[in-house]
Amino acid sequence: MPQLNPSPWFFIMLITWLTFSLLIQPKLLSFTSTNRPSSKTPTTHSTSPWNWPWT
Repeated sequence: MPQLNPSPWFFIMLITWLTFSLLIQPKLLSFTSTNRPSSKTPTTHSTSPWNWPWT
């Protein structure tokens, strides 16, 4: 069963993981969010009970 041979797939996974960790991830983390979650005020919604007609 050749698909159980880990030699080519492990190398591909390792190179992909290293590329993501060392090159792509720092670039993505350097972006700042335009909408900060802390700048929004929390809103409270009033809920009312539902009156079911068959109860």
